[in-house]
Amino acid sequence: MHVGLIRALLATALFFLLACTTAEQQKFNQYYRQGQLLYEKHCSNCHQTTGKGLGRVYPPLAQSDFMEKNFEKTLCLMRNGISGEVVVNNQSFNQPMPGVPSLTDLEIAEIATYIYNTWGNQRGLIDVKSAEKALRNCERN
Repeated sequence: MHVGLIRALLATALFFLLACTTAEQQKFNQYYRQGQLLYEKHCSNCHQTTGKGLGRVYPPLAQSDFMEKNFEKTLCLMRNGISGEVVVNNQSFNQPMPGVPSLTDLEIAEIATYIYNTWGNQRGLIDVKSAEKALRNCERN
């Protein structure tokens, strides 16, 4: 077989492989970048840009067992907030968290993609359909 033909076939196969991976990666990157901006605007004042929270007042998101065990509830909290005790990493927090009712399902998916893939978390893309499903099941606090 001609070396040029082999190279062309390999290049074509590589192109198609990268094209499939790139579309998903581009979507993840888009959600992640937008999620970071939204997190900084709506969440970082309390949870800090490091995700470590604020002492015993606001819980950490970095390596949070609460987030890991309560994915749907975490998304609901973004929109509806919560009052009362929350236990994160065996520490009790009892500061009300206001929700941001104006956040769209897409914006919540973007923030979730960011927080679930930062500070040691690695969940992957949380698309808008996953967020919509979680948000349909929210109980108002």
